Amino acid sequence: MRSIWKGSLSFGLVNVPVKLYSATEDHDVPLHQVHDKDGGRIRYQRVCEIDGKVVPYEHIDKAYDDGGETVVLTKEDLESLPVERSRDIDIVEFVPTEQIDPIRFEKSYYLSPDSKSIKAYTLLRRTLESEDRTAIVQFSLRQRTRLAALRVVGDVLVMQTLLWDDEVREAAFPELDEHPRISQKELEMSRQLVESFAGDFEPGAYQDEYQVQLKKLIDAKLEQGESIDTEATFGAQADDEGGEVLDLMEALRKSVDAKRTSRSAAKKPAAKKAPTKKAKSA
Repeated sequence: MRSIWKGSLSFGLVNVPVKLYSATEDHDVPLHQVHDKDGGRIRYQRVCEIDGKVVPYEHIDKAYDDGGETVVLTKEDLESLPVERSRDIDIVEFVPTEQIDPIRFEKSYYLSPDSKSIKAYTLLRRTLESEDRTAIVQFSLRQRTRLAALRVVGDVLVMQTLLWDDEVREAAFPELDEHPRISQKELEMSRQLVESFAGDFEPGAYQDEYQVQLKKLIDAKLEQGESIDTEATFGAQADDEGGEVLDLMEALRKSVDAKRTSRSAAKKPAAKKAPTKKAKSA
């Protein structure tokens, strides 16, 4: 794995040098859109809705729409904002682990020690284990201030970014205002059903069946020759200015055909003119 960030964990007067690694990865089979008629790739252009022209990236700004007015934010506007570049992960408090609702978890990262001496790293890890608490931390990543939970998994410190409080919706459903009567017998039967499915969670026992079957389908089509040359799916492409860039092979083919046509025309003998009759003198 390659680290995506380096810094220090600030633990009181103790600084723990650490490296940050993404703890998860996407296993989905990458798919793209094509035309069902000829397999040509579908591409999206950045078209201005006012003049209908394709807009290059260097001429694209960001904007905020409040429903009635739009505020354009230029690159200079965004660069004027204060940017967080701190290389510290600040532990702000230690809270009981059960107080953190999993609904707030966003992305997970591994923290590994970035020093030959791992004593400070081990001290923090063992402290969290013995107290059964989770550290709430603040840090900066990709110019954004983030909130995260720091906890122990095995021998490794794991940091999970948390959603801000206003990013979690309130579960307000009128249907839950009703309180149906549940009999003791129904509750007992439900408990027996749960017990019949009881077991220990083993993540390796589960797999993404859709992705497995998708890979098998793709392999079967390749084996049966149900595929087309990838280069042929691109065809003529549009550049950032909206002009067409002709495929090289197509341009060469047209040039050869045109040359053959001109040679054939040059080899054809010229048509003989019919003799003209001389006018009789009076």
